[in-house]
Formats: sequence, C-alpha cells, structure tokens
Amino acid sequence: MRLTIMGSGTSFGVPVIGCSCSVCLSKDPRDHRTRVSSVFEVPGAATILVDTPPELRLQLIDAGISSVDAVLYTHDHADHVHGIDDLRAVSIRREEDLPVYGPADALERIQSRFPYIFDKDVKPPKGTSRPELVLHPVESRRPFTVAGVEVLPIEVSHGFGMVVYGYRVGDIAYLTDAKQIPEESLEALKGVRILVVNGLFERPHPTHLSIPEACELAQSIGAEKTFLTHLTHENSHQELARRLPRGVEPAYDGLIIEL
Repeated sequence: MRLTIMGSGTSFGVPVIGCSCSVCLSKDPRDHRTRVSSVFEVPGAATILVDTPPELRLQLIDAGISSVDAVLYTHDHADHVHGIDDLRAVSIRREEDLPVYGPADALERIQSRFPYIFDKDVKPPKGTSRPELVLHPVESRRPFTVAGVEVLPIEVSHGFGMVVYGYRVGDIAYLTDAKQIPEESLEALKGVRILVVNGLFERPHPTHLSIPEACELAQSIGAEKTFLTHLTHENSHQELARRLPRGVEPAYDGLIIEL
C-alpha cells in the first residue's frame, strides 16, 4: 500500500502571497507546499483521494494519477474543498458517478455550496460537463469499503465544536486539521505503523495541533513513523527535520510512503 502526500501546506500555502521570508524564497522544493491532500493506493484494488484543495489538478498531474475510485472529505473548509471542479476530469472517464464520502454535516454544506454539481435540476449546457458525484455520509469508527478496500473514518476535533474525519486504511492513518483526539479515536488508531498528522506552529493554536503536541501524539500512538503535514512558512523542511524527535519527519509535496 502507498500513501502519496500531494499537498503538505497550511491554508495559505507556501510561498505565502506577498511574503519574502527565507522559507517563502527557499529554493528547496520541499519548502513549496500546496494545500493539503493525499492519495491512498492499494495496488490492483483502489485509488482513494483525500480532499480536493485548490491545486488539485496540478497535484494529480504531478503525482501521475489519472483515475480515482473514491474521494474522502475530512471537512468542508475551503483549502480542502475548493478544487472540487477538477473532479470533472476524473468522473468524465467513469461509467458510474464518483463516490464521495465524509461527515454528514460537511457533505451537506458542500452540496449547498456547489448546486451546479449536486442539484439534479441544474443541467450543464450541451457540450459542457460537471463533476458527476454521489455523496455517501459515513460515521466515525464505522468502516466502509471502496473497491474491496476497508476504510475507517476517525473523528477528531478541529476546535470550537467542529468535527473533522481522519481516515485509516490498513496500517496507515491520515489525520489533518486536528486540535484534539477523543479517547475512542485514539483507540481506533492503535497498531498503526504510519501516522500522518497536522503540526502547525511551535506555539499553541486554537484549531490545530502544534508541532510539540503532534510529536506527543505520535509518541502516545507509537507508530513506527510519523509525518507532519499542514505546515506553514515558519519552518523550513531542513530545519524542522533537524530538530524533530526520532521517528517524526516533516512531510512534503510528492512524498511517497509505502508499506
């Protein structure tokens, strides 16, 4: 199984518009961070996309991915959703609508935000297209299958009462935009070998784990390797990698993690 980190940046992306800090001007390609997304690939079975950020078209091209069997949404913030129209190029090649999974409330808001996609009374003009999607609300810790591959949604808190879903596929867990992890979700993460989790700043943040908090979480879960994503321009890849504890590394766009 393979997990590709297609985007590893915070909602601003890196470089940040108008910023001339050393990270935004860095020549290290690992410091160029598009908005977060990833792809689970189980050879011979399924290719599963997590989130559709604004750079999705470029991310899929860079990753060499031309077909997707399902989309998992973590939540409906703009940096995770607003590349949804790029799914046209995916769904147009399919005989059936592309299945989309996520928290029920997030899918409801996505549906209302993009009526041209989901309102069946809105017909695309002749010669044009729209993403052909079908929504499937899922519940935390209730597994479902995509092309025979089991996916486990895991609820985390984004702060201020907002629920976000992480996803576990086999021994890989992908969590982003987490501030707190409920005890029952920690239980669902037992035994993961690879953990990907957000780490924003060195200092605390009201809606995201800080880098120290993410490292503490990694230690408590005991994964063989942990990769930090949703990174900002306050940390260069090289400097962050140097000071992280053993077993924890910064993710970067294009990182391929294989089991």
